[in-house]
Amino acid sequence: MSERWLSIIGIGEDGRSGLTPAAQDRIDAADLIVGGRRHLDLIGDTRGEKMPWLTPLDATIPVIVQRRGAPVCVLASGDPFWFGAGVTLCRQIPIDEMVVLPSPSCFSLAAARMGWALQDTVTLGLNMRGLTPLIRRHLHDGSKILALSLNADTPQEVARLLRSAGCGASRMTMLQALGGPRETITTTTAAEFSSDDIDPLNVIAIAVQADRVSRSIPFASGLPDEMFEHDGQITKREIRSVTLSSLRPSPHQLLWDVGLGSGSVAIEWLLSHPTTRAIGFERDPTRAERAARNAISLGVPHLQIRLDSIPAAFADAEPPEAIFVGGGATEPGVFEACWAKLRPGGRMIVNAVTLETEQRLLRAYSDLGGTLTRLSIERIESVGTKHGWRPAMPVLQWVGQKS
Repeated sequence: MSERWLSIIGIGEDGRSGLTPAAQDRIDAADLIVGGRRHLDLIGDTRGEKMPWLTPLDATIPVIVQRRGAPVCVLASGDPFWFGAGVTLCRQIPIDEMVVLPSPSCFSLAAARMGWALQDTVTLGLNMRGLTPLIRRHLHDGSKILALSLNADTPQEVARLLRSAGCGASRMTMLQALGGPRETITTTTAAEFSSDDIDPLNVIAIAVQADRVSRSIPFASGLPDEMFEHDGQITKREIRSVTLSSLRPSPHQLLWDVGLGSGSVAIEWLLSHPTTRAIGFERDPTRAERAARNAISLGVPHLQIRLDSIPAAFADAEPPEAIFVGGGATEPGVFEACWAKLRPGGRMIVNAVTLETEQRLLRAYSDLGGTLTRLSIERIESVGTKHGWRPAMPVLQWVGQKS
């Protein structure tokens, strides 16, 4: 244990009184104690030097690393590895140089106050700007959500989102300054929510109640086309469902959506698992802005969009595990650049509706193998006073896997 010079101590609002003797000993022995100003105030006077986190947080890491070998203590809220500083530190300091002593996380405390089974509850960290839309994915009638807020404004943003999604009747419980002398708990509905006197340190407990006109996001691929804002440049629902099946989204994998359009394929890729990532390439600024709005409204604000010519935009982009080419496959160099950037073992899917693109896919099939599938969809439409089948343009889909 003498080689474990860095201690990461989870601390609650009850300060030192809630810490174990081992945690208190580590604080007392430290030459340097790093934490938020609130954490540093909670532990009172110390032998070691106190230093608040720098901005951005990563800027503090070199200062800590310079003290390697001397006793250093980092204070974090609750469990340092649940939306906490522990993950940031582990990117540059090996875990075998650390002692980690967590306290109950804010989610554990919130679940205990609410009487909710934590394993059946969605837990979300909204403690960074722009993340409130992440809740959208989980708005299903009867669901329970615990969300860690960024600040006192987050509950108002959440209430506004719930109302806009047809979930204004949902119960919102504000659990503020949990575990300390300032702890307060108040409950209201999203429709009646008022932002008065909200502590910046808060967790929001949401018992979702959706009305009949709410639009919950299903977990199956192939969202209805009307859930996306588009100008007609969209991979239609049935074709999109087959395309997602061919792409085979998997945790931690990166997708390139080339010719992003409305963003429907990339958005559904991101909805498949919280660790998936996607970069959309689009040269039309109007479509890029539309795709960004769709990503926010459907709960995946982390969709990256590159507005640039293709394939020039690929130059410094991280190689993906999957590529979908929804447009531009016949433009000079695009197909070849995509295939070159694809990681070994990765999948590339191209959908063709024109004869020119079909010819390119026939060459790809001859040169690279893979599979070719023709997809044809017919929908019922009115024909005068009667009804008939209206065929959509057939789609030829090439699926290639790089060896």
